[in-house]
Amino acid sequence: MTIYYSEEHEWVSVEGDIGTIGITDYAQNALGDIVFVEVPEVGSDHDKGDEVAVVESVKAASEIYAPIGGEVIEINESLEFEPAMVNEHAESDAWFYKIKITDLEELDDLMDTKAYKAFIANLD
Repeated sequence: MTIYYSEEHEWVSVEGDIGTIGITDYAQNALGDIVFVEVPEVGSDHDKGDEVAVVESVKAASEIYAPIGGEVIEINESLEFEPAMVNEHAESDAWFYKIKITDLEELDDLMDTKAYKAFIANLD
């Protein structure tokens, strides 16, 4: 399993041609207490950069963009009932959706863990 990160603070865990996508710990921390999560519909197709989900916190609402393209094959239904999971487990159990990746070469545009840590260090 390999993990990639976008500049918009989404992460993608890849196994074969399946990607599991969520937001980073940095993003959830910036948002504050999350009170609502809207995930995409199973079966929907999204291109890289598409708005695919929404997160609302006590501070603001934020769109989540597709870091890579593909067809949504599974959603994390737990987030509908427990959106605060994102604050506690942003980069593990609180994943948003899984996709069948359309083009694995799109992963080349994302950062690895070391590059993402350097990226967020320059934001503070």
